[in-house]
Amino acid sequence: MRFASRSHNTRSHFIGVIRRAFGVVFTFLLISTQTTFGQSDAISKPASAPINSEQRKSDALFANYKFRDGETLPTLRVHYVTLGHPHKNETGTVDNAVLVLHWTNASANALLTPEYQRALFAPGSPIDATRFYVIIPDDVGHGESSKPSDGLKSAFPHYGYADMVDIQHKLVTESLGIVHLHAVVGMSMGCMNAWQWAEAYPDAMDGIMPIACFPAPISGRNLLWRRMLVDGIKSDPLWEDGSYQKQPPSGAAGLLLARMMIDGVAALQQEVRSPEAADGFIRGVTAQAASVDTNDLLYAFESSHDFNAEPGLSLIKTKVFALNFADDEFYRDSLQIVQVDVQQVRQGKLSVRPITTGSAGHFSMSHPVLWRDYVATFMSWIGTD
Repeated sequence: MRFASRSHNTRSHFIGVIRRAFGVVFTFLLISTQTTFGQSDAISKPASAPINSEQRKSDALFANYKFRDGETLPTLRVHYVTLGHPHKNETGTVDNAVLVLHWTNASANALLTPEYQRALFAPGSPIDATRFYVIIPDDVGHGESSKPSDGLKSAFPHYGYADMVDIQHKLVTESLGIVHLHAVVGMSMGCMNAWQWAEAYPDAMDGIMPIACFPAPISGRNLLWRRMLVDGIKSDPLWEDGSYQKQPPSGAAGLLLARMMIDGVAALQQEVRSPEAADGFIRGVTAQAASVDTNDLLYAFESSHDFNAEPGLSLIKTKVFALNFADDEFYRDSLQIVQVDVQQVRQGKLSVRPITTGSAGHFSMSHPVLWRDYVATFMSWIGTD
């Protein structure tokens, strides 16, 4: 940003506003990884089923990994969590593996909350970890996998969504020795990765369930706020071309728009009903703002630049069960984009979950109790010939 034409007082005031807003916004992303936004008491305890505690955390290491743009990383670390055990059929092939993919700026931890485990992975749930071998990786640039904040900062390779899927596939096939997945289930960024899996590896799974995205390139308001975030960081002199020693207070304008969009209009209307409620909400969010790294954030949002699954939709062989949310302001049902796109998929189905009590817009993805029945339908469908 440039402030040369402003008075000193105006400039100082503006920077102060940006810094305060930045704290709020960064905390939004921090809380995104903890799946707590818009969580009402009605949906925080979705079931009495016990939480599956049999988790295994591991790291896969790949030497001299080369990204699609030619950049390399001496050692690429991919952190992942598994639930359950692999089952081998009569030919010795694992036949019960389910890959579950997280959203932007999250990690496997976001999908291991008590609500997620009770709704999806507990005994009797749609992806019951006593029946299925569940694989949940931290994508490159996220969680405990290799990322800019490990030390390389802006010298870290500039990955894209295609790189993410390449690395996920390398983890599944080379590190875990699985040649065929039963299913790929992904939310938001993971949703787009699921579409990419079906096109890049058409025979690698029985079905995919992309949740909360379009197969079309990111565009409209969803693209606009991302560009505001990226441009805000890169134009901030305190970013220092990624070599900062303290976290720079940038990216606020785009992320504040995202914060307003992500929960859905109805959810925010209930949560913020007065100036006092708004102030309390901001104070609560600001208090948790410390642990988001700016370079990690920048890379994560820039990585969507290469996504476009539309050209290959007619070539998808596997079953596709797409799920979107009626109050999702990122992927508005009124645009009818996914409705048109899914018609090009030979074995494609689409459901749009209606607005109900507890709906949280795009962030309904963090409350699987709201949509677990759709997952059950998908798993039943791909389990049939």
